[in-house]
Amino acid sequence: MRVLVLNCGSSSIKYELMDMDGGRSLARGTVAKIGESGTYIEHESGGRRTERRVKASDHRAGIKIIIDYLMRGSSGVIKDASEVSAVGHRVVHGGEWFSDSTLITKQVKAKIRECIPLAPLHNPHNLAGIEAAMKYFPNIPHVAVFDTSFHQTLPKEAFTYAIPYEFYEKHRIRKYGFHGTSCRYVTQRAAEMLGKNERQLKLIVCHLGNGVTLDAIRNGRSVDASTGFTPVEGLMMGTRSGDVDPGVIHFLSTAVGLSMVRIYDILNRESGLLGVSGVSNDMREVIERAGKGNARCKLAVEMYAYRVKKYIGAYAAALGGTDAVVFTAGIGSNSPLIRRKACAGLEFMGVKVDPRKNRAAINTESDISTAGSEVRVLVVPTNEEKMIALDTVEVAKKAQALQ
Repeated sequence: MRVLVLNCGSSSIKYELMDMDGGRSLARGTVAKIGESGTYIEHESGGRRTERRVKASDHRAGIKIIIDYLMRGSSGVIKDASEVSAVGHRVVHGGEWFSDSTLITKQVKAKIRECIPLAPLHNPHNLAGIEAAMKYFPNIPHVAVFDTSFHQTLPKEAFTYAIPYEFYEKHRIRKYGFHGTSCRYVTQRAAEMLGKNERQLKLIVCHLGNGVTLDAIRNGRSVDASTGFTPVEGLMMGTRSGDVDPGVIHFLSTAVGLSMVRIYDILNRESGLLGVSGVSNDMREVIERAGKGNARCKLAVEMYAYRVKKYIGAYAAALGGTDAVVFTAGIGSNSPLIRRKACAGLEFMGVKVDPRKNRAAINTESDISTAGSEVRVLVVPTNEEKMIALDTVEVAKKAQALQ
């Protein structure tokens, strides 16, 4: 069974075609700058990578380009679009309607559309990708895999904000949590590495990338997440601020004279590593400049690691202890420095990192704890595309069985 995974952003489509019977990736890539000048595709298959300028005015044109590349010449891995058995779509927000991945129907699309006010930067483009893909693949199952669904198990005391309750009742303002697909994949892999059933474990998953989520997992279920009503809440990120006193927003509006639209843009696109360092939202560059003496870059690194450490401690308390702290995503999988700083001082709760193992663990599944560490410290590179593909197969088979 061949599954095409699509992740549609505002001006890009990330894709991967997987052979689920053989458990391997056939091709992957990105169509970037859709609707702009300089649109291009990066395509990888058979160990070869190509990059070319293309023309794509919208997502439908972008998906047509992807299909062409999957079939063309030396980069081709299928002869016809009919060889694709199902399409899995990443959808950021499913509100309170979706706690599992689901077959996309007219009704499901309507609910995704209703969630646009909750994720105005993401859901419209996710939906555009769904509509476009259904034009080219009209007779196969399309499955929506929601970033928020894994966190629908949060208890009410964890997801409710301490504001007038009517805002939840009328507008569903609450903590939703994000990066759930990544957290779910990493939870499963961590359990396998520990040789235990995930329902026997208490885990703290640290998804540290340009976006950041820390997640408290008990018995395979999310019980708290650092991201909230939007992905801005929680930890310092590449360009997002993370937790900020709401009074700052009021001050920026009334005293500085900024509009709410401008403030929201600052918190989403100009804050975090970029805002503090003044250099970049890329942790690699910030660390490099910090090593050369840049004071603001040093501060950005220390702030980032400190806040990760603080949330690890908070979630250990929420869980009543933890069996493992798990690092994933671009920074979590590739930065020994951030892992070391985030775990330093957590020895009191049984966290002990082996310096040699930590330095060697670069984007590979690893246990970086010392032999005597009561709490295991793991590195697990995430694979959201594989998780989406697995869900797509499961949902598609159930749908076919019901026909």
